[in-house]
Amino acid sequence: MALSHLPDQKPVTIFGPDFPFPFDDWIKHPAGLGQIPAARHGQEVAIIGAGISGLVAAYELMKMGLKPVVYEASQLGGRLRSQAFEGAPEGIIAELGGMRFPVSSTAFYHYVDRLGLDSKPFPNPLTPAAGSTVINLEGETYYARTLDDLPQLFRDVANAYHAALEEHAHYGALQQAIRNRDVRGIKEIWNPLVKEWDERTFYDFVTRSSAFSKLSFHHREVFGQVGFGTGGWDSDFPNSMLEILRVNVTECDDHQRYIVGGVEQVPQGIWRRQPVRLQHWPQGTSLSSLHGGAPLPGAAQIRRRTDGDFDVVDRWGRTKRYSAVVATCQSWLLTTSIDTDESIFSQKIWMALDRTRYMQSSKTFVMVDRPFWKDKDPVTGRDVMSMTLTDRLTRGTYLFDNGPDKPGVICLTYSWMSDALKMLPLPVERRVELALSALGKIYPKVNIAQHIIGDPITVSWEADPHFLGAFKGALPGHYRYNHRMYGHFMQKNLPPAERGIFLAGDDVAWIPAWVEGAVQTALNAVWGVMTHFGGETFKENPGPGDVFAEIGPVALPD
Repeated sequence: MALSHLPDQKPVTIFGPDFPFPFDDWIKHPAGLGQIPAARHGQEVAIIGAGISGLVAAYELMKMGLKPVVYEASQLGGRLRSQAFEGAPEGIIAELGGMRFPVSSTAFYHYVDRLGLDSKPFPNPLTPAAGSTVINLEGETYYARTLDDLPQLFRDVANAYHAALEEHAHYGALQQAIRNRDVRGIKEIWNPLVKEWDERTFYDFVTRSSAFSKLSFHHREVFGQVGFGTGGWDSDFPNSMLEILRVNVTECDDHQRYIVGGVEQVPQGIWRRQPVRLQHWPQGTSLSSLHGGAPLPGAAQIRRRTDGDFDVVDRWGRTKRYSAVVATCQSWLLTTSIDTDESIFSQKIWMALDRTRYMQSSKTFVMVDRPFWKDKDPVTGRDVMSMTLTDRLTRGTYLFDNGPDKPGVICLTYSWMSDALKMLPLPVERRVELALSALGKIYPKVNIAQHIIGDPITVSWEADPHFLGAFKGALPGHYRYNHRMYGHFMQKNLPPAERGIFLAGDDVAWIPAWVEGAVQTALNAVWGVMTHFGGETFKENPGPGDVFAEIGPVALPD
């Protein structure tokens, strides 16, 4: 149930609202991001993690003349992971991590466009890309192509949530300020909302609104199962409402696209891309060429040296010395997998890192012989199968049409939190069996199994020792923790013993789980490393740290 969008308005971008800085303008400015003294050219910077955040930071620092040294314990690309089905034609993949990217993610799309990659509308519920949608709740099935095709109950739920956003969050005015990139207007609306809603949950927001108070519990139940935009959000009911507001107002849950051929092409492309404009390095240099084709093994230790520099030890015992480190791994790994000197961060930062709360997520995919779901039921004339939202075990089922002459892909189940935990101990074959059983109750005439070819693919991110969860889900009262982590790249006032290591990644961002947050925090870290090496931005293109004191996030008292 997408929020309203008028095509004649300025586009919504992820411009704040906590820190309304134009990252997209900064990275595409012809002057460049900045420069460092020539005497520091070629010096090495450790990048812990080769996800999109680590690779963006490494790529931009390389362009400035530094030598990023990337450590990766698992797979290049992090949670931008596109797994090919064995033996399938090129581009027939399962998107195990990020798979749908809102057009408001303008810094991310800067790199997508530089790499010349194509994208298409994602088949979310009730969108033209999905074709048709089936909602199955409490044993009742509803077939629709648009919201207007559903019973009044669903329209009442959608309208109530829109009204709640307007009532409690001044949604229209805040989004218009974001469209206009009106920094003052954003801060005037957003900063009071931070103070009002930091300690309140998403569910509290819904139940306290006058729009929902006029409706029944069943309406709230339907909202949790079906929700808005991409589907049900009851898994987020315990989360801080601030997190949900950010997603809504920046349209993260609307106008989403997927990368044709797999999003892993983005990190792989950044790894291999040879920038046209480079300081210090010869033309033809890439991150790949600086590393001899592969990143270093995962970091096992980060130590502060007595001279203030850092020693990073990889998993096989090799030690290298650095003047700066960018840590883009999930924060829990700094206490569970990487032996990190406690003195490197203040106890306030350690508290924030340890209190990061990760959400669970599970997906299971199968490849099928063709997009059979487009067949028509001879009795009803409807598609025999549709994008499906349900209260059953599968929760969300997505259909990917790769063309009439290629195999299709079905994400049988995409679930979160307790629904994902139900899958955690099960092998992939059992996950498929359970999903097919649930879908068989919704589509009794369709034999999905007879169309399956090849082996299924599944993921549970909480079971991966290099991630320990899918992404951050901030709880009420976590704003201060997020503020500490996000603002850590501003190090002028830190004690010398705590400078030189910079945090980045989507769990440092204000809007976790969305790739734009990973990119923006990487760019913050680039500014931090640049200034740590004595560099500066160009006057005509100030960076995030240059304006942070003026337009940075509001501070709540401890």
